[in-house]
Amino acid sequence: MSEEKLPISEELKVLEGTTLYKTGKWWSAVALVDSFGRKQVALYLWLNKEGKWKRQQKFVIHSRDEWLRVKEAVDKLSEKLP
Repeated sequence: MSEEKLPISEELKVLEGTTLYKTGKWWSAVALVDSFGRKQVALYLWLNKEGKWKRQQKFVIHSRDEWLRVKEAVDKLSEKLP
């Protein structure tokens, strides 16, 4: 788990988490959460507004098959990056 507690809703149980990057304004992390009895991997992006982290985006992966489809598509497109 990352050193700092991720600002994820208290309704979800954070099982593990890793900060991808954090600045004074933006914070991005990936977390394994228990969402009402179901494990999910979620990619979060928060914006610091007036000293409080507010979620801007959340992308949830529900299964390993779903992740493999996402990974394949991202890998294919990322080959075109410098």
